[in-house]
Amino acid sequence: MVKTVNFNISGMHCASCSIKNERSLLKLPGVKSASVNFALRKASVDYDESIVAENQIYGVIEKNGYQVIPEQASSPVVSTPGHSPEADSPGHHEMGMPADATGASLASLAAAQEVAAAKKKTIWAIACTVPVLLIAMLSLSSPFFFLGRDLTLWIQVVLSMVVIIGFGWEFHSGMVRQLRFLSANMDTLISIGTLAALIYSVVLMVLDGNGDFYFETGAVITALILLGRYFEAKSRGQASEAIEKLMQLGAKTARVLRKNQEIEIPIEQVQVGDLLVVRPGEKMPVDGKVAKGSSSVDESMLTGESMPVTKHPNDDIFGATINISGSLVMKATKVGKDTVLAQIVKMVSDAQTKKAPIQKLADTVSGIFVPIVLGIAVLTTVIWYLVTGDISQSIIPAVAVVVIACPCALGLATPTAIMVGTGLGAQRGILIKNGESLEKCKKIDVVMFDKTGTLTQGKPRVTDVLSLRQGTTTEDILKLAGSVENSSEHPLARAVVNAAKERKLAIKEVEAFKNIEGKGVKANLQRNLIIIGNSLLMKETGINLDAKARTAWDQLEGQAKTVVGVTRNKYLLGLIAIADIAKDDARDAVRQLHEQGIQTAMITGDNQKTAVAIGSQLGITTIFAQVLPQDKAEKVKGLQDQGLKVAFVGDGINDAPA
Repeated sequence: MVKTVNFNISGMHCASCSIKNERSLLKLPGVKSASVNFALRKASVDYDESIVAENQIYGVIEKNGYQVIPEQASSPVVSTPGHSPEADSPGHHEMGMPADATGASLASLAAAQEVAAAKKKTIWAIACTVPVLLIAMLSLSSPFFFLGRDLTLWIQVVLSMVVIIGFGWEFHSGMVRQLRFLSANMDTLISIGTLAALIYSVVLMVLDGNGDFYFETGAVITALILLGRYFEAKSRGQASEAIEKLMQLGAKTARVLRKNQEIEIPIEQVQVGDLLVVRPGEKMPVDGKVAKGSSSVDESMLTGESMPVTKHPNDDIFGATINISGSLVMKATKVGKDTVLAQIVKMVSDAQTKKAPIQKLADTVSGIFVPIVLGIAVLTTVIWYLVTGDISQSIIPAVAVVVIACPCALGLATPTAIMVGTGLGAQRGILIKNGESLEKCKKIDVVMFDKTGTLTQGKPRVTDVLSLRQGTTTEDILKLAGSVENSSEHPLARAVVNAAKERKLAIKEVEAFKNIEGKGVKANLQRNLIIIGNSLLMKETGINLDAKARTAWDQLEGQAKTVVGVTRNKYLLGLIAIADIAKDDARDAVRQLHEQGIQTAMITGDNQKTAVAIGSQLGITTIFAQVLPQDKAEKVKGLQDQGLKVAFVGDGINDAPA
C-alpha cells in the first residue's frame, strides 16, 4: 500500500541540500516519489509501506547530516465505523485527534519563533558590521595602539570575528557537516569565503600590520546573507499563516449526544458515528449526514453559491458550513484529516511543497553549481599566483569568486515565489493546485467561469418591486415584506430587509412568525396574515395567480431573478424580484480576455434561462447550465479533448476538481 509522509528537515541551507536529500530518498527501495522543498524546509515522500518503513525514510535524511522533524498533521486519524457514540471512557478519543489543526498551529508557532530569532541575529550582525565597514571605507585610524597595532585594527578583528564566527556559526557548522559526507553546499562557499578573508587579514596584521585588510568583506557578506535568510524566514511564515487561517475556518468544539445528554467536547475528540447537535448560527463541526431536523445551511464557503441549501434527514452536510435556521442532529461520517476542509488545507500545503518544473531546473543547476565554483576558485588562486608570485594577491580573487557565486538567489527565487504566491492566494480564496499549474497559465485558450460568486456578487439584492393590486404602492409591499422577513436569517430575507431599510421604511413587529423551509415565511402583522414565498408556497396556500401576475412572474424569472409573492389575507399584493447581480468588473474582465484572443465559457448549476440571462449581460455565449458540482470536471475535460488548454475560475471548493 502506497502511503504519503510529510516532514520538516532542519539544517538545510541551500538548494543543493534539498537535491542531495531528494536523491538519497529516491535511491531507497520502496520510495515511489520524493520532493524536498528547500524554501519550506519540507519533504513529501510517497512510499510502499510493505517495502520500506517510515523510520527508514527518516534515517536516510539523518545519515545525510540533517535533522528530521515529523509533522503531527501527517498522523492518521483512527476512527472505527462501529464506534458507539455512548462510549466515553478515558483516552477513548485521544487516538482520533486529527493533528491537522495542531500541526498547523505548531507550524505557525515555529515559523514565528524562527522569524524572531533570525531578526534578532540579523540586527546584531548588522550593528557589529557597520563600525567595521566605516573604519575600512573611511580609512579611519586611532592615536591609540595595542600590542603595537592601531586600535582600529583590533576593533575590526573583534567585531568581524563576532559576526563571521559568532553570528555566522551556522555556515561553518554546515560546512563541517557536509565535509563529513564528502559533500558541499552553499554553507561551504560562505564559510570558505568569509573565513579566508578573516584569516588572511588576521595573519597580515600579525606579521606586518600594514597592507590591505579584508575584515569588512567577511563581515558584510555574513550580515547580508543573514539578512536574506531573515526575509526567507518571513516568507515561510506567510505560508504557514495562510494554512493556519484556513484551519481556523472550522469549528473549535462540538456538542455531542451521550446518554441523551449534550456534552461539549473539543473538535479533535469527535469520532465517526457520533451524534452531534448543531443550533442556528453555529458551524457544522465535521462532515456528516442529517439525522434529525431540517434547516437551511450556508455552504458558500465550500460551494461559492450565495443561496442557502435546505437540508433534510439523510442529506450530506460539511464541516465549517453554517447552520442558518433550524436545529439539527447530525451523524458524523468524516472527521479529522478526512473532512473536506482538511483536504483543502492539504491541497494548499501540497501546492507549496511540490515543485514546479522551473523549480526543478533551478535546483539542478544549484546542485552542480557548488563544486564548479570551488573548482574555479582553486584555479583562480593558481593562475594569480603563477602570474604575480604573490600569495596574498592570489587569495583575495579566489575569495571573491567563492562568496559572489553563492547560489542563494538561484535556489530560492522560484520556490519562494511559488510558496508566497500560493499562500497569499489561499488567503484570498484562490486555490492553486501546484506550481506547474501556474506555469501553464500563459498557454490558456479558454477560461471557464463558475457563475455564482465569481461572475456575480454572490450576495442577493432586491432588483424589482411590482404592485399588482390597486391602491397598494411598491413601498407598502416592501414595508410589509421587510417587517415579516426581519425575523428570518435567510439571505433572501436579509436582501428584502436591507432594501426596506435603504428606503428608510418602518420595520414593524410581527407575531406568530413561521419559517417554511425552502418555500417562504408567514406571520401576523396588525391582525393581518402575511404570506411571502415562492410559487410553490402560493399554490399550497391557495393563492391564485391571474394572467397578469403569471406573466410578470415569468418575465422576472427570465431575467435570472428569484421571485417571491407578497400576500395579505391570501390576496396577492405584488411581487419582489431578487437577484445575484453581475459584479461591476465582470464584463470588463471578460472583454479583456476576448481582446487577448482567449475564449470564455460559463458553467453553473442554475437553470438554462437564468444562465443565459447572466451570460448575455457579460458577453459570454458558451454556457453550460444545470451542471452538478461533480460533473464540472467532465465539462472541462470535454474542452481539453478538443485540444484546448482550459483555465477554470471558481470561488467554491466544489470547483477545485475542475
